[in-house]
Amino acid sequence: MSSADRTTITRTVKFSADQAEANTKRGGDIRVTLSPKTVGCTSGFGGVMSLVPGDHVTEHYHPYSEEFIHVVSGELEMSLDGQPVKLTAGDSLLVPIGVRHRLVNVGEVTAHCAFHLSPLAPRPELGHVDTEPAQHPGAANPQIGGGA
Repeated sequence: MSSADRTTITRTVKFSADQAEANTKRGGDIRVTLSPKTVGCTSGFGGVMSLVPGDHVTEHYHPYSEEFIHVVSGELEMSLDGQPVKLTAGDSLLVPIGVRHRLVNVGEVTAHCAFHLSPLAPRPELGHVDTEPAQHPGAANPQIGGGA
């Protein structure tokens, strides 16, 4: 590859979870690391999540995005339209567009995951539809940026 064929990176492309604001609205500790707001990406957003034993992320769905989850450590159970799926370290899961899902730490240690959603919703506020009350309704939604 010649130097003329290489893409020059002109924006931030690295963002640490330590820099991300913790979002706890739906449960767990969710940190959006790669998003239109943090690195200027245009096709989706992602980050990391931790759930202490017994904690859960309240049920919701994404009308525009698929969600990809990879379990780094711990034991989780994802409910997909009411059907339970057990997950352990090394497992990856696709949550299709429009499928209601709820994630619970069913293990005895804090679980850690990486997640990505794509494509982006037309506007950030259209990205999640809650189907049960948020655990912490006063907490803000993650600020991912992008959209119209």
